[in-house]
Amino acid sequence: MENSGPETANTPSTTAPALPTPAAPAVAAAAPPPIVPPPPRPPVPPPPLVPPSPPRPPARTSAGWKVLAIVLLALLLFSVLANVRHVVGGLFAMADGGSRRAASKLQEAVLEDNGARAKIAVLDIDGIITGGYVGAGDLSLVDLIADELDRARDDANVKAVILRVDSPGGEVLASDDIARAIREFQEDSGKPVIASMGGLAASGGYYVSAPCQWIVANELTITGSIGVIMHGYNYRGLLDKIGVRPEVFKSGKFKDMMRGDKAPSEISPEETQMLQNLIDETYRRFKEVVADGRHGAAEANQGKGRKLASDWTDYADGRVLSGKQAYDLGFVDELGDFKTAVVRAKKLAGISEANLVQYGLPFELADLFRFFGKTDVHTVKVDLGFDLPRLSVGRMYFLFEPEAR
Repeated sequence: MENSGPETANTPSTTAPALPTPAAPAVAAAAPPPIVPPPPRPPVPPPPLVPPSPPRPPARTSAGWKVLAIVLLALLLFSVLANVRHVVGGLFAMADGGSRRAASKLQEAVLEDNGARAKIAVLDIDGIITGGYVGAGDLSLVDLIADELDRARDDANVKAVILRVDSPGGEVLASDDIARAIREFQEDSGKPVIASMGGLAASGGYYVSAPCQWIVANELTITGSIGVIMHGYNYRGLLDKIGVRPEVFKSGKFKDMMRGDKAPSEISPEETQMLQNLIDETYRRFKEVVADGRHGAAEANQGKGRKLASDWTDYADGRVLSGKQAYDLGFVDELGDFKTAVVRAKKLAGISEANLVQYGLPFELADLFRFFGKTDVHTVKVDLGFDLPRLSVGRMYFLFEPEAR
């Protein structure tokens, strides 16, 4: 038996031949995107043609200030010359015994030109009658009315005066001064004064109308209120509540009459009676002015006007009257308006036509300086729904003062 060798020596190799590695498929290169040209831009319009700006005027020099200074200097010189003229004219008037100096300053303005030579002067009393200064001038209402009457008296062409009254009255002394000036004007000049009442001519408003030769009122005019009023405020109760006690040193027991901080127990009956006597005395003066004025008007009008009723004093208790009631009682002579007063003035003066004139103070440069010299005073105002007249405590008034209800 044959010795066999290892089988591996003669056995052919059965190892499979290595297969070739398949080559990776070739990746095709990506083509670049097509280049798109940008859209064409719209044509840009050419810039607008701006015309060249006009050349600036040369800057003003100080010539304007020079002109202003010259104008102000001219106004100042004019004012000085006007004042000198007024002073010289007033001195000549005083030397001649004529009008007062202020009357020569009044300038005449034509209210209604009727182409006539004759004139009718129109004077206004509007608002509270007071002795204080009116407007921006240095004249009180009393002085202004007196000066206007002087001017009307000296002018021979002025044949009559119309007093337009729209007032609730005012101070006793101021009302009496105006009434006396009207009465003396009629006596000295012989020219009639006709009162033309507006919507309100009560108390002192009627007081100044009473001496007029003729009184015209509208049927709806509020007039009358013949009486005197004086009032004050007692605030002692308020002082007691806040713990304030007044200390008063006086020379006599009546020196502090109507003091507002007096306790009711400190007001003696004698003090009350003394004050009431003052009121009664002034009230009697009021009734005398009414009686004398209406009786004198009846004589001057020769029975053409109205006479006071026999019981007129019963209605002189402070009550207000309508124009119709006042006409029935003889307090006014005729019912009508301002035109009615003009017609009556022509009849009393015996003229057929006349120009209506009015007097006023001229404007002067000093008034302009006074205006610039004023300062605003900041005050606290309380709206009560009505306006109270500015009355002074302890002063008597011919005033219609209705209470707000």
